[in-house]
Amino acid sequence: MNKVKVGIIGTGNIGSDLMVKLTNSDVLELTTVMGIDPESRGLNHAKYLGLQTFDTGIDGLKDHPELVDVLFDATSAGAHMHNAKIAKQLGKQILDLTPAAIGPFIAPTVNLGEHLEAENVNLITCGGQATIPIVDAINQVAAVEYGEIVATIASKSAGPGTRANIDEFTETTAKAIEEVGGAKEGKAIIVLNPAEPPIMMRDTVHAIVEEGTMDQEKITNSILETVKKVQGYVPGYNLRTEPIFDGNKITVFLEIEGAGHYLPKYAGNLDIMTAAAVKVAEEFAKNRVNKMAENV
Repeated sequence: MNKVKVGIIGTGNIGSDLMVKLTNSDVLELTTVMGIDPESRGLNHAKYLGLQTFDTGIDGLKDHPELVDVLFDATSAGAHMHNAKIAKQLGKQILDLTPAAIGPFIAPTVNLGEHLEAENVNLITCGGQATIPIVDAINQVAAVEYGEIVATIASKSAGPGTRANIDEFTETTAKAIEEVGGAKEGKAIIVLNPAEPPIMMRDTVHAIVEEGTMDQEKITNSILETVKKVQGYVPGYNLRTEPIFDGNKITVFLEIEGAGHYLPKYAGNLDIMTAAAVKVAEEFAKNRVNKMAENV
């Protein structure tokens, strides 16, 4: 299978972890890395790997659009506005790992196949990727009236970009709980825990389902099936306990251990974002290659 050429915008923790993950893909070929700090560790590592680099961000790609078919944006919600505009001008698909939320939301286990042709898709947030599959799993059995998630991450794993986007995190995640998870009303909270040694990412999902629709066995089985699906691309994704039922309320506790590729294992919040982004890009690539084959 011919590989699809991809590029990364952003050379921080997420961009650097993507570099590692993409080298293991059978369908994606990382060709280009774009940043704005010529001395950043991520950009220097990209040069070491022999990749094309630009220290003028996505603007560097304007004169070499042939280098990339699909872009990963690992910058910030504010920077994504510019990056999305340039990507559109160049005719490139872009996967947005910021909470900018310009394009439709994607959570791989829920709606991966719905936006294969979209020019810009949004990976929601780390808390969204961890919890929305569970909200959806419950909603498949009993209509979720209210879905609330609490994402707790190690403060050490939250870089400047994450901290600058806290408000966007809560707004985007809450919106996606409704649009993707299916809850009638959604709410999201994030906690940056400064404990040392750093804690693993832990998430709590609270769901209130429609009166008279609770079926504990079916909901439990739906949740367990979803956990297995997420583990297909995030092996460290686990339930901490069995789901807890109280009347029409369900509480689910999750823990996400990172793969330890570039980031430490406690940074499961970052790992689930990069793993989900690669999963989505691989489906984009397969769809692109299949369409090319049909047109031969």
